Amino acid sequence: MAEISKVNILRALSTVDDPDLKKDLVTLGMIENLSIKGNDVSFDVVLTTPACPLKELIRNNIEEAIATQVSEEARLFINMTSNVTTTRSNAPMLPKVKNIIAISSGKGGVGKSTVSSNLAVSLAKAGAKVGLVDADIFGPSIPTMFNCEFEQPNILQKDGRNLIVPIEQYGVKLLSIGFLTPADDAVVWRGPMASSALKQFLGDAEWGELDYLLIDLPPGTSDIHLTLVQTVPVTGAIVVTTPQKVALKDAQKGIGMFKQPQINVPVLGVVENMAYFTPEELPDNKYYIFGEGGGQKLADKNEVPYLGEIPLVQSIRESGDMGYPAAMKDEVSSQAFLQLAESLARQVAIRNAKQDKTKIVEVKV
Repeated sequence: MAEISKVNILRALSTVDDPDLKKDLVTLGMIENLSIKGNDVSFDVVLTTPACPLKELIRNNIEEAIATQVSEEARLFINMTSNVTTTRSNAPMLPKVKNIIAISSGKGGVGKSTVSSNLAVSLAKAGAKVGLVDADIFGPSIPTMFNCEFEQPNILQKDGRNLIVPIEQYGVKLLSIGFLTPADDAVVWRGPMASSALKQFLGDAEWGELDYLLIDLPPGTSDIHLTLVQTVPVTGAIVVTTPQKVALKDAQKGIGMFKQPQINVPVLGVVENMAYFTPEELPDNKYYIFGEGGGQKLADKNEVPYLGEIPLVQSIRESGDMGYPAAMKDEVSSQAFLQLAESLARQVAIRNAKQDKTKIVEVKV
């Protein structure tokens, strides 16, 4: 066996690849603070996201590489940490936000806001810094889902400007028109006014440092969608659908919008909500009451990732109504959202490593 030295340890680590990025950990700069004292070897592995689903696989591969290529006597002290990647360097708006993720749906009623809320909470639980913008100006639901319907954001004066301070709940920073208008009043605005509100949420708010800023868009393809891509460079978009044909048809239009050459926002994947029904008293049973496999087929058709499926269970609905997202609980539904968060974080890291920066849309669409 080889001597336990920095040279030999790094040589062994250079044979361990990141499963997604297909390059070794040393080349990717993911090994930091390597220290050796006798047989004790300690170092940090800097992952691309705290929600990395392959964390234990990477750890096991590291342990095997060092044991077989250096020495079985080496005692490893591996600190798995993270630094979320970004392509948004020197951005004039939201400069401290690493990734802006649009969450869309082709039609209403597919649970897009439920997915957005639980996805945000799951990413925060994994250790990421997360914000959520409720961009559904005419039907805001985030205040209800986070149990802060009667909260109002504070105003901060900074550099001669008045900035909105997002409300923080369950580890997620939030902004919604629902915080600024009476809960029972309708927002009767023309498109330019709604677009102006979104611009304020993005440019006139003190978001601070965030790994992920999720944008819960309204259903369909509208002024709000165009305003978003014309205001900030969006890292990528996910499309939420349900399995039935009518929902898939509309979801296809949503994917098509982001893929238009003049918009060109990477589609990070498809989420199938209400994929199957599972009765509480029969947790192992799955009933595909809306059809089966529609989300997977949609993803395959468009050559985009299939991020996962969320079951139709009573507790998810109850949690949304109570303002305590299902992802906060310890049950089957929370695991589904955690897996979804890991899949999204994984696709963001792959996108940032392999694709060009997204540009602000400058032409009129």
